[in-house]
Amino acid sequence: MRILEDELFPSTPGKVKIERAHAINRQFNRCFASTSTMFLWALFLIALTASYLSFQSFVDTSSKYFSASWGGLHWEKQIRASAEARRSQGFSVLVTGAAGFVGSHVSLALRKRGDGVVGLDNFNSYYDPSLKKARKSLLASHGIFVVEGDINDGRLLAKLFDVVPFTHVMHLAAQAGVRYAIENPASYVHSNIAGLVTLLEACKAADPQPAIVWASSSSVYGLNEKVPFSESDRTDRPASLYAATKKAGEEITHTYNHIYGLSITGLRFFTVYGPWGRPDMAYFSFTRNILQGKPITVYSGKDRVDLARDFTYIDDIVKGCLGSLDTTKKSTGSGGKKRGPAQYRIYNLGNTSPVTVPMLVSILERHLKAKAKRNVVEMPGNGDVPFTHANISLARAEIGYKPTTNLEAGLKKFVKWYLQYYGYSRRGAKNL
Repeated sequence: MRILEDELFPSTPGKVKIERAHAINRQFNRCFASTSTMFLWALFLIALTASYLSFQSFVDTSSKYFSASWGGLHWEKQIRASAEARRSQGFSVLVTGAAGFVGSHVSLALRKRGDGVVGLDNFNSYYDPSLKKARKSLLASHGIFVVEGDINDGRLLAKLFDVVPFTHVMHLAAQAGVRYAIENPASYVHSNIAGLVTLLEACKAADPQPAIVWASSSSVYGLNEKVPFSESDRTDRPASLYAATKKAGEEITHTYNHIYGLSITGLRFFTVYGPWGRPDMAYFSFTRNILQGKPITVYSGKDRVDLARDFTYIDDIVKGCLGSLDTTKKSTGSGGKKRGPAQYRIYNLGNTSPVTVPMLVSILERHLKAKAKRNVVEMPGNGDVPFTHANISLARAEIGYKPTTNLEAGLKKFVKWYLQYYGYSRRGAKNL
């Protein structure tokens, strides 16, 4: 009992309290030391993670920089050489969409008369990129350097204007095609609206500011029934998203002209055709299918009325583009600030002689020496319009525009190019 008593009630309770206090302190110190260690490890892990993320960001940025298709001293040398004019008072022109149908023809025409030309194209896959690459090679053989890049790349545009003080911009890059807008509407907003704004921002900031000529479209006339179409006609009823983006482009360019003093000319093209054309166009696909013995789809309007288009040969369009460039006035802004009113114009570029689609097919049949297997169907509600017809009196009076190539002669030249480019012989074409 004594022993039990001594254990339960020790004779020196203060000593027990002190020992208990030391034990608690030791436990607290161990706990604190453990917590501090954990805290330090947490800080270490955070620092390690941050370092990794920073390094990864650096690697990504460096990768993008080194893998970019533009930049560097050699690249800048190529840009300057291509932009150098070879005639007195020659222009230095940035041509967007230079590897495209109209862009390649305009670039060649500018170079041949002695102007400096730098091309820009993103070589997208809307149609076979190999055709665009072939156009690029053709341009390169004439000393024209084409930068592979997107008009939405503000850094690239700023760099181009930093390397070369372009006098003019010929903006022909766009997402084309009426029907494709149903499949991929975002591409039209990306190229035709966002891309246009990015380019205008670069032009606004450039010193000196360039004069701008750009491709609008006859599609802006939409559901307009008054013919021929005149620049003063209403254009607020588009029939397709493509038309709507081009109309938006006209409003946007007017805004930049008004606020920033950019000299701007818009060209409403009417169904351009010819050598090196776009495979998505009817005359191009008709030619391919006729040669391959495949049926072609010919659309008709309401009540079986034939569709008609104001087909305009590429050489005539090029003359209109150059005439527009030659008559531009300088932009009036500097550093994004307007010093006075600037020139703003819109012109129709057409042939003024609409031809029905069945007549187009008949002309192709004659030149190809082959009959088409026609499948006539009613035009679906996909954005196409039944006819187009340009009034070109304003362009004739102000820029000297005068088309000279009719559809018969133009398609003959196209067929000759097509057979040569795709490796058909005349004899082989006759047998198809």
